[in-house]
Amino acid sequence: MPTWLLIALLALLAVVVAFALGGAIVVLRRWREDQRTLQRDVARANAALAAAHAEDNGWDAAALDAAARRAFAAERPGVEPRSIDLVQVIDRPGIEEDRAVLRVRTEHGPATLTLTRRAGDWALESLS
Repeated sequence: MPTWLLIALLALLAVVVAFALGGAIVVLRRWREDQRTLQRDVARANAALAAAHAEDNGWDAAALDAAARRAFAAERPGVEPRSIDLVQVIDRPGIEEDRAVLRVRTEHGPATLTLTRRAGDWALESLS
């Protein structure tokens, strides 16, 4: 086999490998972005569903948010929440066993805040 043909085949092989690697990198980046988008969309849908469920049960969103902020501030003084999102509504018969699970995001990371209803008002059950 002539040397020029061998060089041409190796160059062609290098181009094919480069295109394959480039394509794989593009596909991987798109897949990762799709995963992030999907996770963000699912989180938004869950929050909207929890809020709708709470509203359907007559829960006052402003009162729940205020109670969550008070409870968080009492447990973690000086730490400001970036966002507080309702993620789960536990609505048992009556109002004394109602629970709300909220995701609190801070500069230190996320925390899960659970509030329970006591004497008609929301009180801290747990913060983790």
